[in-house]
Amino acid sequence: MSVRSVSPRLSRRLMLAGAAATALSSAAPVVLGRKVRLAMWGLDGHPGDITKPLAQYPDVELVGVQDWNQTAARKTAGSKAQVFTDARRMLDEVKPDLVAINNNNGERAAAIVECANRKLHVMAEKPLALARADLDRVKKAVAANGIKLGMLLPMRLDSEFLALKQIVESGEIGEVIQISSQKSYQLGERPEWMKKRATYGSTILWIGIHMFDLMRWTSGREMKAVSSFMGIAGDLRQGEMENSTASSFRLDNGGTATLHMDYCRPAMAGSHGDDRVRLAGTKGIAEYMAATGVTVMSKTRKPEKLTQLPPAGAVFGEFLEHVYLGKPTALPLSEIYRLCEITLGAHEAALSGKVIPL
Repeated sequence: MSVRSVSPRLSRRLMLAGAAATALSSAAPVVLGRKVRLAMWGLDGHPGDITKPLAQYPDVELVGVQDWNQTAARKTAGSKAQVFTDARRMLDEVKPDLVAINNNNGERAAAIVECANRKLHVMAEKPLALARADLDRVKKAVAANGIKLGMLLPMRLDSEFLALKQIVESGEIGEVIQISSQKSYQLGERPEWMKKRATYGSTILWIGIHMFDLMRWTSGREMKAVSSFMGIAGDLRQGEMENSTASSFRLDNGGTATLHMDYCRPAMAGSHGDDRVRLAGTKGIAEYMAATGVTVMSKTRKPEKLTQLPPAGAVFGEFLEHVYLGKPTALPLSEIYRLCEITLGAHEAALSGKVIPL
């Protein structure tokens, strides 16, 4: 397919929503109006999503870092924050206002509940829990203590996926009736916690959650039922983590959606991952892949590549402004819980071999 470049037409609705989700679109410091003491519970996930935006938020002070890897903890802590091996001792001693939880997947729900019971706001790595019972405990603790809970889904605020959402909202490709998506990563050498089901969960729970979010976020469609397969095949093995998965969904309008994931991307590829989303609508198709960028074709225009995209946001910066400035959030708690339920459903479908209602 040949494409020609064109600037996208930004919808007013997307721009208004994007204003709350683009904390890094300006280099100017953001004043929160009070000092915020931040502690980091674990560094197993993506702690960079927490630390990178901090330069723009001078009111946020990193006061404590806990991790089993003390070398990594000291590096993250720098010269001012205290370093701990025991997370609860850290909470007792540094008395944070906000905790970023990046421990392994199997221990995350308990950490969230602990912080909620101390009435501390939480930004957690995903998923929140590996089982529905643990997710229910998180919900009850958050509700009982009135804290704010966020989840690290940074791809929702990437320019490319904001652009796909904009195209759908403009009505140009009509009603989305089919979604195809992909995640392909290099396997490399994985940390020990990812090699064990008790601390990893599954590849569907760990990285599938990103794409399930993007499929819903960009298309505006809801998922009603799911079937999945996952397994370990070939000689690309890292303990119990699956290297191949496939999930299929029935959408709320009778359409369908699919996600396939693998850890087969070779080191020679030049980048760690290859994420793709294709939205097929009744009037056209919009899609993103790294090789071609964001492209769109419809009844009113030939295939085109978008060259000017909405500004990207930072999920932690957006959360800070939501909690301390009262700004709207692009990722409300109801969306977080719904996404966790969908992801658990896809995981359960793979384990049971059944179609799981959502």
